[in-house]
Amino acid sequence: MQLTFLGAVGEVTGSSYLIETGTIRFLVDCGMFQGGREADRKNRTAFRFDPKTIDFVLLTHAHIDHSGLLPRLSAWGFRGPVYCTAATADLLQVMLKDSAHIQEKEIEWRNKSRHRSRSTQELAPLYTVTQAEALLKQLNRVDYDTDISPHPSIHCCFRDAGHILGSSIIELWVKQHSGHKKIVFSGDLGQPGHPIVRDPTPIEQADILLIESTYGNRLHRNMSDTTDELVYAINDTLVHKGGNVIIPAFTVGRTQDLLFLLTDLYRQGKLGDMDIYVDSPMARAATEITLKHIALLDQETSEALQWINQSVQKPRIHFVQDIEESMQLNQMKHGIIIISASGMCDAGRIKHHLKYNLDRPECSILITGFQAARTLGRRLVDGARQVKIYGQDVRVRATIYTIGGLSAHADQADLIHWLSHFRTMPEKIFVVHGEPGNASALVTAIEQKLHWNACVPEQLSTISC
Repeated sequence: MQLTFLGAVGEVTGSSYLIETGTIRFLVDCGMFQGGREADRKNRTAFRFDPKTIDFVLLTHAHIDHSGLLPRLSAWGFRGPVYCTAATADLLQVMLKDSAHIQEKEIEWRNKSRHRSRSTQELAPLYTVTQAEALLKQLNRVDYDTDISPHPSIHCCFRDAGHILGSSIIELWVKQHSGHKKIVFSGDLGQPGHPIVRDPTPIEQADILLIESTYGNRLHRNMSDTTDELVYAINDTLVHKGGNVIIPAFTVGRTQDLLFLLTDLYRQGKLGDMDIYVDSPMARAATEITLKHIALLDQETSEALQWINQSVQKPRIHFVQDIEESMQLNQMKHGIIIISASGMCDAGRIKHHLKYNLDRPECSILITGFQAARTLGRRLVDGARQVKIYGQDVRVRATIYTIGGLSAHADQADLIHWLSHFRTMPEKIFVVHGEPGNASALVTAIEQKLHWNACVPEQLSTISC
C-alpha cells in the first residue's frame, strides 16, 4: 500500500491524500487550496493522477479546503461514490454550489478587467454550478460509528471530530497479505467544550496516523477571557464609537457558533439590543441544516435553543439573501453587526463590507478563525495598513481584533490530550494541515510529552505502508 500527500502539507489548505494498493485507488478528502495566486495555480494544475482511475473518496467534512475540488474531480472523469456523514452531505448541497457560484462571479469580474486591458484570453472557473450539482449526485451518506466497506479489501468507520457539524475522524482498515493495516485520518479536530458540536471522539489504536496541526504551536485563550474580549469589542464599537462590527466567518460552523454566543451573551445581560445581519446566500440554509441535525448538538446548545424558542426578547437576527439587500448594508454607518463569508476574506460578500468599513476608525473587524498565509484576512491580522480590494487600495483604520479562543480547531494541548488516548504509539505519525512552524512545534510537543516519533511529510511525497 502507498500513501501520497497531495495537499495540506506545510500549509492548512488543499487537504487530499491518495491511497493505492494492488487492487484499489482512492482519496481521503479533495480540498481546495486557498490564499492568493499560488493557491489558484495549484487548484488549476492537473491532478497528479487520472481522476477516472479513482474508485471512491472518503470525506472528513464539508469545509472547502477539504471538499472544494470534488466537482473538478468529477468534471475530469471521476464517477465513483463520495462517502461522508449525512450532515456533511446536507452541507455540501449548499456549500459546493455556493463555491461554484462565487468562482463564476470572480472569473466574470476578472474577465471584464482583462477585456478593459485588451486581453483576448478568457479565463474559466475551476468548475461551474452545473458541475457541482453533478458531483452532489455521487454523495453516499454514512452514519457515525458504523462500519462500511467501500471495497472488499477496505472497511472504515466515521467518528465525530467535534470540528463542525458532520465532521469526522476516519478509521480505515486496509486488507494486506499479512493482515489488516489501520490508518487514522484525524481530519480537523475540534476544541473540547466548543459550542454547537460535541467533543472529538477518542481513538485508541492506529498503525499509521495523520494528525492536523493548524494550531500545533499555541494554546487558545480560555472561553471566559474570549467572551470578555468579544463583549468589549462589540460594546466599544457599537455603544462608545458608534461604528459597525464586521465579522468574517465561514458560513458553516463559525457563523452558527457566533449566533449562539451572541444570543447567549445577550441572555446573560452582557450585550444589549443588537441588529445582527448574516450576509451569506447559504447562511440560512446552513443554519437550518444545523437545526435539522439537533441530535448531533451538545447539551449546552440544545438548552440555548430551547430558551430562544421560548423567549420573546432576543437579538434581532436578519438573514440577507439578495445582492440588493447586501448592498444596502453598506449605507448603514453605525450600530450593526455584519457576519459574512468568506472566513479568510478572499471571496464573497465580506470583501465589499471590508471595502466600506476598513477605512473607518469607529469600526471594528473581528477575526475569529484561522487565516491562511497570503489571504486578505492574514494580511489584516499581520497588521497591514493598506490592502487592495477589487483592485482598489483601502486604508486600514478600523480596529482589528483577533479572537482566537473561538477557533473550531484544537490547540496544541487539545491535540496532545487526544493523542494520549492511544494505547500504544502508532508505527508512523505524520503531522499535516499546518504551516511549517505550527507543524514542527507539534512534532516537538509529541516527542517531548508523549516520547513518540513523528514527522512532517514532504508535499507530494509517497510512503509505503
